[in-house]
Amino acid sequence: MIQAVKTRFDPSQIICDEIINHHLAKAAADATARAKDAVAKALELKGLDSEEVAALLLCEDRDIQQEIFAAANRIKESIYGKRLVLFAPLYISNVCRNECLYCAFRADNKNIRRKTLSQREIASEVRSLTSAGQKRILLVASEGMFENWFDYILKSIETIYSVKEGRGEIRRLNVNIAPLTIDQFKRLKAAGIGTYQLFQESYHRPTYRRVHPKGPKSDYDNRIGAMDRAFQAGVDDVGLGVLFGLYDYRYEVLALLEHIAHLERRFGVGCHTISVPRIEPAADCDLAGNPPHPVSDEDFKKLVAILRLAVPYTGMIMSTRESPEMRAQTFALGVSQISAGSRTNPGGYGLRDLDAAAQFQLGDHRSLDEVIRDAASLGYVPSFCTACYRLGRTGGDFMDLAKPGLIKQFCLPNALLTFKEYLEDYAGPQTRRLGLELIQNSLGDIPTAARCVETSARLEKIEAGERDLYF
Repeated sequence: MIQAVKTRFDPSQIICDEIINHHLAKAAADATARAKDAVAKALELKGLDSEEVAALLLCEDRDIQQEIFAAANRIKESIYGKRLVLFAPLYISNVCRNECLYCAFRADNKNIRRKTLSQREIASEVRSLTSAGQKRILLVASEGMFENWFDYILKSIETIYSVKEGRGEIRRLNVNIAPLTIDQFKRLKAAGIGTYQLFQESYHRPTYRRVHPKGPKSDYDNRIGAMDRAFQAGVDDVGLGVLFGLYDYRYEVLALLEHIAHLERRFGVGCHTISVPRIEPAADCDLAGNPPHPVSDEDFKKLVAILRLAVPYTGMIMSTRESPEMRAQTFALGVSQISAGSRTNPGGYGLRDLDAAAQFQLGDHRSLDEVIRDAASLGYVPSFCTACYRLGRTGGDFMDLAKPGLIKQFCLPNALLTFKEYLEDYAGPQTRRLGLELIQNSLGDIPTAARCVETSARLEKIEAGERDLYF
């Protein structure tokens, strides 16, 4: 449950440059020693404060960086095991009022074809996704110009949940849409969403103003205050993120953690997920092809690992912006959710509309089955689990299970059950052989013997034809 809100707040006060710069300056003096201590503390699974994170960000010692990577892997597996949640984004419109200089959908881009999917077209897209085996969708929509934009979003959610294709259906829908009012957030929650996702893009105000010169999104305070309004409306699972490459990644990481700390102070729980996209080239966007603060591969892996140390119980999402090689490397650094078989243009799945513009260039073009096969070959259990959301284990209730280590009683068993469904209904022969072997080898990792026996029994029921079994 979300704790009662007792105080009003000024969204302009969530991020304080002076505090962030103080942490960085203080850590710079002896970053190596402070970083070593921070790694040791992180292994206690209690998170890190901003000064400790600043030391990790500034530390250039190669040996300690390897310690950071090893600790991130150990922390992630101790909480969630080797399960890896999969989903697909569903873009329903690229018609936008905003002028984001890094995005192909920007309002002044006259060189792309715009498209807003009809409900019939959305249903076709969902049928294509479910036919491939997807069970979880992230609905993505630009901030539309038409008056009934939000009603269109709600109708689209209803359409997505209504589609049934053989044994396929979408069991959980997350949304990534523009900031809403409290009343709108209440309607969004009533529509049955899972997580509400919104990225600040950059927490650095001068950078934010420069890259968002026009449109509703140019209002920094409205955007950063959206999560407070979501919590006030009863949406207790939210996802934050930064678009790395717009400004110094060290500042952005610390600012992101300040935002999380604000939510924890005010509502008793922070974000459920963190996304870590890097800028990728986009059609007719010079800035996207030449990021002002590019993040190297090594620094990118480092920041992913540091976030896992800082907020150990938060889900971390890696999109198909990154290459298959980079994605695989970050699995061991704390990433717990990935998109797969993605398209970032409206109509890119069942409609195969390749003329409507994509938001950005993808780095991973593999199919869902290829992604699953490769993840399984590395020992990760692909999961389509939606149980926590359907049983109310969200927000603070989820954290109450995660922090004492009880969530593993659910995560791995449910991952195995949903993976078994995929193998029975959708997998190619090679993926199925590899997956069945992985399931058998993973049963012994279930924390208790009783839950292992229960899971084995349900796996047999799935093989016999039952579906949608979970703990």
